[in-house]
Amino acid sequence: MSSLTLEAQSSRWSVLAVCSAALMLPLSFSAGVIATPAIAVHPGGSPLALSWITNSFLLSFGSLLMAAGSLADRYGRKRLFISGVLVFTLLSLLTPWLPSVVWLDIVRALQGGAAAAALAGGSAAMANSFNGEARARAFSMLGTSFGVGLAAGPVVAGMLMQAAGWHSVFLCCALFGAVALLFGTRYLAESRNPEPQPLDWAGIITFSTALTLFTWGLLQMADGGSTPLTRILLLASLLTGALFVFIERRTAFPMLDLSLFRYGRFVGVQLLPVATCYCFVVLLVLLPLRFMGFYGYDALTTGLLMLAISLPMLIIPSIAVSLTRRCHPGTVSAGGLLLAAAGIGLLSAVTPQSSLLLTLLAMLLIGTGSGLPWGLMDNLSVSVVPPQRAGMATGIFSTVRVAGEGVALASVSSLFTFLLARLANHHHASAESLPTLSAGSAIDSALLPMAEHAFQQLLWVLLVVTVICAVAIWLCLVPRGKQIN
Repeated sequence: MSSLTLEAQSSRWSVLAVCSAALMLPLSFSAGVIATPAIAVHPGGSPLALSWITNSFLLSFGSLLMAAGSLADRYGRKRLFISGVLVFTLLSLLTPWLPSVVWLDIVRALQGGAAAAALAGGSAAMANSFNGEARARAFSMLGTSFGVGLAAGPVVAGMLMQAAGWHSVFLCCALFGAVALLFGTRYLAESRNPEPQPLDWAGIITFSTALTLFTWGLLQMADGGSTPLTRILLLASLLTGALFVFIERRTAFPMLDLSLFRYGRFVGVQLLPVATCYCFVVLLVLLPLRFMGFYGYDALTTGLLMLAISLPMLIIPSIAVSLTRRCHPGTVSAGGLLLAAAGIGLLSAVTPQSSLLLTLLAMLLIGTGSGLPWGLMDNLSVSVVPPQRAGMATGIFSTVRVAGEGVALASVSSLFTFLLARLANHHHASAESLPTLSAGSAIDSALLPMAEHAFQQLLWVLLVVTVICAVAIWLCLVPRGKQIN
């Protein structure tokens, strides 16, 4: 067998390793949403503690990604990938022995840090190993894997919970971790930046603190409204964020090169994950909670219904790459987001009395539209910087994606609480009896019309955000007249 053939096989196996991790990480996130109502029963916990099952993972994941990108460039991308996957897998195996939700929240936060290492190291290693069309295909597979992991989570969780309880949802992630370790250890090539920068510890600490305080403030708002603690947390996050910008503008080797945001193309690329957070990712959380909490469906039925929004992620990202041979990727991405917005608009018209087919059609449109930018944005993210800065590029993009998911979920939960409280005040209902989007437990039938109305208003907000992002992405990417390769 020729050395060229061996190299090609090694490249394919290395992509399999990174894509296995890309399945494992979002699967752990989205599957946890389905498991939350069961966790609320045993071991049990407050709505705020239950919300941290998802948000502690996203917070540490998002806040540490840029730091992980710098570590990957400095100490080795393969080394960081293997370390992150190993720690994540071991923590997944630990979940059956955790005594309370608080301990689960702590483990989930640690998993988020391990996920940051795995994703930053693996994607940077791939960016260094491939070029041109081969890199576009590899990152399309990475994006598809990440999307399938997110979307398949509810389905997998529903089946596992039906058979073996909620612990099995997290244990399943360890299987993907084992695959990533097996092939990554053997086939993934080691690489690093030959001229690594010193670590920006001040930037890492202030960024992580600002993101944590902001998300915590939003979650407090969703749980208890505008309290003094909420205002203190949000103000502290604003001040810490300003300190982060001050540090990054003056340090010689910043974690985040703020000068990149002067370029419209770079800004447009960062808007892609923001848009998909609000038109796709938040619905992977909201729809299962709606099906279980509003309609009373069990976990397995809910998981099967979620196939309508998840199945397009299996094929649409690959189609998006093919479409870029005739259309600019900015046009494909913006068009997909507008299609997703149309699906959200249709979903907002759905009521408990509507045909189930109408709900499934709306979800299918959302999944199809979201899949178009999803298949392009990973490759676009590493195309705006030189290969030696791949760690920073993937770190910035992945941070926007994952931190955006956490902020989007927290902000949407807060907005739902606000809309529901306003309706309750109008109808003179007790605020203490109002449902939340955190636990997914069934709500009183008398409150269902009010909750449905608030949910429909929330969907219109998501529609508006998606359309604004679509227009901004088209303006930032398409007028340049040059495709990003």
